[in-house]
Amino acid sequence: MTRYPPAIFVGDAPALDFLNSIATPADAPVDWIGDGEGLLRWLAQARLAPDATLETIRAQAPPGELDRVADQARALREWFRGFVRARMGAPLTEQALPDLEPLNLLLSREEYYRRIASSPDGPPLRLETIRRWRRPEALLSPIAEALAQFVCIEDFSNVKACEGPVCTLLFADHTRGHRRRWCSMALCGNRAKQAAHRQRLREPG
Repeated sequence: MTRYPPAIFVGDAPALDFLNSIATPADAPVDWIGDGEGLLRWLAQARLAPDATLETIRAQAPPGELDRVADQARALREWFRGFVRARMGAPLTEQALPDLEPLNLLLSREEYYRRIASSPDGPPLRLETIRRWRRPEALLSPIAEALAQFVCIEDFSNVKACEGPVCTLLFADHTRGHRRRWCSMALCGNRAKQAAHRQRLREPG
């Protein structure tokens, strides 16, 4: 059984964490949604679906169905990566709307219902929205919603690629002054510092 390291969540936005679900944390690339089981694990780590729901879908999915949904998730990931990379670094405008049609089509498949439930604070009752999980393809719904929220809320001027020479990770720079350069200091930041230190040691004088 293949063992995977924990998924990487450094994007500061669920949509970018989805794009970062394929990366090279060490020497070899890792695709955390390379198959159906990988998709279930990643959704659990990303907290985009309840654990009980994921277990039910795992138990009830026909053979090969989860792998087919994972194929769709990877295709969605690479489509959205192209969309983001083509527009990062500048504010998104309404001219991008026609290119978002694949995402709107996916969103149109979502199933919700509303119900009255007790409220832990405030008024005794509240109206809550519940997602239906009728089939394995519903696993794409929380991902699609995260992508849609990102498109509508995030300032694409703050979307950056890590400056690590071989790093492929993206992040939303929400720091003061927007001077973030690395996916994380523990990964590429420390590597850059070590490389700069070695370079200084090699310099004469």
